[in-house]
Amino acid sequence: MTTLKNATRAGLTALALALATSVAAAETVVLTAYSGIFQENYMKAVVEPFMKANPDITVEFYGMPNSAQMLGTLRAQASAPQIDIAIMDVSVAKAATDEGIFAPMDESVTKHLADLYPQARAEGVNAVGVTFDNLVLLYNTDKVKEAPSSWNALWDPQYAKQVSIPAVPDIQGTTLTIITDKMAGGTDYVKSVDAGIKRLEELAPLVQTWEPRPDVYQPISSGTAAIGIGWNARAQVYSDLSNGKLGVVLPEEGSGFQINVIGLVKDGPATDSAKKFIDYALSPETQAAFTEQMFYAPTNSKAAALISEAALKRTAAGAMDKMIDINWLEVAKIRDSITEQWRRRVIPLSR
Repeated sequence: MTTLKNATRAGLTALALALATSVAAAETVVLTAYSGIFQENYMKAVVEPFMKANPDITVEFYGMPNSAQMLGTLRAQASAPQIDIAIMDVSVAKAATDEGIFAPMDESVTKHLADLYPQARAEGVNAVGVTFDNLVLLYNTDKVKEAPSSWNALWDPQYAKQVSIPAVPDIQGTTLTIITDKMAGGTDYVKSVDAGIKRLEELAPLVQTWEPRPDVYQPISSGTAAIGIGWNARAQVYSDLSNGKLGVVLPEEGSGFQINVIGLVKDGPATDSAKKFIDYALSPETQAAFTEQMFYAPTNSKAAALISEAALKRTAAGAMDKMIDINWLEVAKIRDSITEQWRRRVIPLSR
């Protein structure tokens, strides 16, 4: 009996040591990215499957409302980082790179770099595209009976005071400016968007609000507004939630990408595991899974073949040639100028 008790005690001790070793070996990766609907869907499509495949790694999602707040947090932690990975807008990631916050992004971080679309790489940014989103035309299907095919629908007089547009400095307003400038005959938005601003002056009297609350999707879904602009990924999700009241169109003139990049924080507390997550997030399979979940276009060129036709049609993945080549790092240099022109020449005309 004593021998049996000793054996049992030894077995329990060995088990306790094994569990302790397992706990000690487990590592927590802290990821900061957008809160709200992005966090909800990214957890389902990416984070939870990653943790299931890697039970020795826990990913803690630290949601924040925007890229500027993420950068501020990373700056505050610069001397002792607590975050390992950040997903943010590419122009903000440039600032993070310049300040030494992001580690270099190379083959030691992920083997998928060569498979990324060219638009996913920005010179001087130590982060790469993890999602593509694009501006779309939104409309209320009760108020707009036939789906519009062109951005010109925003200027249709029948929707006077029924147009909802987030004004600059919101990036949606900036993207609309660049699209409108091209439609109006502009040739180089970096040098001048005057043609686009003049066209937006004509739109201003039709606009109901430049500050949709709580966002542009809800007023159009409810019928408070008839038509407007928004980001495709969220629009597709809200379209489903509205039972089709929110219509979504990629206009025939094309659109422009908003690029979210993923970066590795320099000297983060869980660098090796963070690299493993980044590589997973950029894989074709994971990219396809998130497109199916939230309709962001994938940044990995091999992902499209894995995405269902139904989901693919609800993204810009099948219309890459229609995307205006927007250099967001150059746009960052002229953003204040564009904002000033809106404040002087566009917004006052809607009153």
